[in-house]
Amino acid sequence: MEFGLIKSKIESLLSESYGNGDLKRDMFVFNELVLKDKNISKLFSLYSDLSENRGYDDAFANEFIKESIDTIKKIKPSKDTISNINMWVSTVKTKNEYKHIDNLVSENMVDVEEKIKSKNTILESLKIKRDSNDLKNVSLNSILEIANKTVSDHLNEMDEKTKRDLNEVLYESEEKLKLKFEIIKESIGDKLQSLKESETDQEVLSKIEKTLDRVASENFNKLNYIKLKELYKEL
Repeated sequence: MEFGLIKSKIESLLSESYGNGDLKRDMFVFNELVLKDKNISKLFSLYSDLSENRGYDDAFANEFIKESIDTIKKIKPSKDTISNINMWVSTVKTKNEYKHIDNLVSENMVDVEEKIKSKNTILESLKIKRDSNDLKNVSLNSILEIANKTVSDHLNEMDEKTKRDLNEVLYESEEKLKLKFEIIKESIGDKLQSLKESETDQEVLSKIEKTLDRVASENFNKLNYIKLKELYKEL
């Protein structure tokens, strides 16, 4: 997925969070997945810079675009982080507000005319003098603390595959695992809800309802993280 679309989805999700009561949770996820990740936060910042009205003259704006795009192309965020962000914003429907930037960044796009149009659109925006009354200075901080938890004593009841999976997560921080747990939990709920809406068989509907209730009631620990991760893969 193009980063411009990812950024658009994040901004749309955070905006909606103000009205649906999920702001604390989403701000925490934003802090963990965006602000604390050096590459993602840099991309986020560069895309914002290229989309602002700055009052630059023509020569400086052209140089600004060139240097910014060159820098963006060099940034290589981890696939795991991008995957987690995509999971977080998977249900968000919005247009790509940064399509013109993505067009310049893309190595696959061969339509030169389209690239020139995108560059000119960004150029004209950068040349517009911004109104100081429209400037915003929003401080985004984590507002949720994660309590330390330990692995429960179920090792003896596990099969070998589950033990191997657990050994892998033992080396991940509790904070990151809990974040991933909540994202997976919500994604499973969304998938099950979609299945429920398209299902007519009452027996199957009953099973979906029970699974929804069970997933919703699960609390975080590393064993439950492994189980939910496997369930997500199977859906």
